[in-house]
Amino acid sequence: MSAGVYSEAGLFVCFEGGEGAGKSTQSRLLRDWLVERGETVLLTFEPGDTPVGKELRRIVLDPATGHLSDRTEALLYAADKAEHVDHVVLPALARDEVVITDRYVDSTLAYQGAGRTLDVAEVEAVARWATGDLRPHLTVVLDLEPETGLGRFEERDRIEGQSLEFHQRVRQGFLDLAAADPDHYVVLDARAPIDEIASAVRVRIEPMLEGR
Repeated sequence: MSAGVYSEAGLFVCFEGGEGAGKSTQSRLLRDWLVERGETVLLTFEPGDTPVGKELRRIVLDPATGHLSDRTEALLYAADKAEHVDHVVLPALARDEVVITDRYVDSTLAYQGAGRTLDVAEVEAVARWATGDLRPHLTVVLDLEPETGLGRFEERDRIEGQSLEFHQRVRQGFLDLAAADPDHYVVLDARAPIDEIASAVRVRIEPMLEGR
């Protein structure tokens, strides 16, 4: 695969990790800190932060959907990403904003690639094409044992309800992606106190803000 495309305008930050790792919480805390610094910030998520994406999210996450072909699932996620990048992420970066997304391409590689045991290279080719190969300047992986993360949900959606072995493969998928590109990733222990995690994220982000 190519080295990827990094936007010359704005700053693109992604939070990744398994279920219950605290991605939404840390995304909001980072947004609030950046706004206090005077940054214009767009907080977004995948799947579902576009009108088309909402329908795709319903299909892939609703337990009533039942079994989908693994390839169908991967393609539905890719379609959501195409809409998200074209209509949400790229316009905000063009306005020189900081874009924070809760999940992005790595989730597809970890869940549909490693989790579903599809060929990761083939899944990546589709996902990178869907997103124009746009890469985050920084991806924060919140690492947590699946047993702990899944225990935080009383009810589970279609993906959360997959087997423990599935979620263990997903976790390893995220860790493998981070290990392969340490310049653009930071892995943090999601069991740490919330404020401690938020501080570690800020430490990594601050030099990037100064260099804009």
